[in-house]
Amino acid sequence: MCLSGLLAGLVGCGGGTAQDTARADVQRTLDRRAHAVLAGDAAAYRDTGSAQAAVPADLADVPLASWTYRLTRLDRSGGRATADADLDYRISGYDSAPVVSSRTLKLELRGAHWYVTSDRPAPKAGQQLWEQGRVVVERGAHSLVLGVGRPRSALRQYADLADKAVPAVQDAWGSGWARRVVVLVPKSLDGMGGLLGAPAAGYRGIAAVTTGEAGSGGRTPADRIIVNPDAYGALGSFGKQVVLTHETTHVATRSATSQATPLWLSEGYADWAGYRGTGRSAVQAAPELERAVRLGRLPAALPADADFGFSGDAGRLAQAYEGGWLACRMIADRWGEAKLNAFYRAVGKHKERAGAVAKALQSVLGTTEEKFTADWRDYLRAQLG
Repeated sequence: MCLSGLLAGLVGCGGGTAQDTARADVQRTLDRRAHAVLAGDAAAYRDTGSAQAAVPADLADVPLASWTYRLTRLDRSGGRATADADLDYRISGYDSAPVVSSRTLKLELRGAHWYVTSDRPAPKAGQQLWEQGRVVVERGAHSLVLGVGRPRSALRQYADLADKAVPAVQDAWGSGWARRVVVLVPKSLDGMGGLLGAPAAGYRGIAAVTTGEAGSGGRTPADRIIVNPDAYGALGSFGKQVVLTHETTHVATRSATSQATPLWLSEGYADWAGYRGTGRSAVQAAPELERAVRLGRLPAALPADADFGFSGDAGRLAQAYEGGWLACRMIADRWGEAKLNAFYRAVGKHKERAGAVAKALQSVLGTTEEKFTADWRDYLRAQLG
């Protein structure tokens, strides 16, 4: 029995409001749009609206396993609406969890159906590679390289390097990860910034970064290695291999990395894996710290997270990476590689940052933060002095 009075009589006792109907209708439009992408049906995609009509063609070579939209907010004003939605998609054979992209859409009601007139990244969200042009795909034994504005021969080189990185990281870290990587190669530094949803200038000297959710509770997230083709292209073959091995290490260690893991450990470990087995000395691989030590400016403490910020101070950033690398190298030298891996995992298992390193130092390495820092400073003197 309806007891809600006149208003309830107007909207219906057992049903929703007009807004509820619009929400369901918009979701159906997005469902048809998703189905068209998976089917590679450009005509069906255009039937859902004019926004980004080339998407099915731009994604034609990408082996998609899933593509769905989940409407999270709808604001309607007559025949127009603005919506927020999460776009989730997975690449077949590579993603055990989806990439999640926050989108802002504008829609228009024509007759009985809603049509998408604009589909853009939400504020502070990054673009997807297909928004920058036709995606070219190159497959490796352990890698999938997706590029825009790059010849297939150039993407083949990335795949070859990634195929060497994966077994190298497996040898260092172990086999408890997917052992495959997805590498995104945009056309330019600006394209990299677009993918990261950040000003490109902040990444000018950074050859590559890895995206993915840390602390995923044992679930392997959909990591992406995003290359800065300008900075990466300026490297020699050795440097290119170290960079891709470093980034692949982040993919491998993601499920063991959490908010409790300091950057000196996560970045230092990735550099340790990148340089492992290359024969590079501390002086060769840590020139900024070597210069500081020679000038009597030995760091008083391990690098703080803020030291890893892309602030434009290249020397400070280099010293942070070098300091983290040498801390991990010291652990491997003195306690062994198995202890280094155990220490990394122990830190990541801590529920919060406070006390994480101290507890792991005590339980895994049998030392204290004060003693470890002192040993690290002595190690810098011995290796770089």
